[in-house]
Amino acid sequence: MIGRMRERVVAACDGASKGNPGPAGWAWVVADEAETPARWEAGPLGRATNNVAELTALESLLTAVAPDVPLEIRMDSQYAMKAVTTWLPGWKRNGWKTAAGKPVANQELVVRIDELLDGRTVDFRYVPAHQVDGDRLNDFADRAASQAATVQEPAGSDQGSPEPPPSPDTPKTSRPAKAKSPRRNGGSASSSRTIKAKFPGRCMCGRPYAAGADIAKNDQGWGHPECRTAGA
Repeated sequence: MIGRMRERVVAACDGASKGNPGPAGWAWVVADEAETPARWEAGPLGRATNNVAELTALESLLTAVAPDVPLEIRMDSQYAMKAVTTWLPGWKRNGWKTAAGKPVANQELVVRIDELLDGRTVDFRYVPAHQVDGDRLNDFADRAASQAATVQEPAGSDQGSPEPPPSPDTPKTSRPAKAKSPRRNGGSASSSRTIKAKFPGRCMCGRPYAAGADIAKNDQGWGHPECRTAGA
């Protein structure tokens, strides 16, 4: 569990469902003092809706962080945020019924989140999804959740997993290619280290790579070793 290392922890969480309902996954990420992704975790949900994935991501984040640590949570799900901040008090007063008298959807998850929020300081912040130069933490959680939904395998910093690949839903920016210093034997200005991919992913060039394939770090994450010298 993430304990008290500083006065406040900034984090993000997200869920993904490929088909809604369809193969789903969740993810959370906690930042360091510079608001750079420091620790993260993602997991599969089998077949589920996007709302279930979003709520599961929030539940998992709250479980991972010690209850006495003040939290800022960035999310792109209006439903999940409103469910636990705006609608929840009325649902409880109405015996877990909506204003229309229908049972509250995903009640078990909402009740669990309500218990985890009890007595702790949490500031929810809405951030739009899939934005060029958008919130870095939300983008990381979005990519990790999407990968978990696609490959249906857990991942995270504690497992030594590589950074999740870019989301196909985020528009690409047009940036001029950076000049590279010549290198012998196909090297580049980036690190020459390659590793075996633990999970399938997608390189910044748009082409996928398979689990077990050689991948290398580039400006936008992990991808084909030959793409390290390509412009972002």
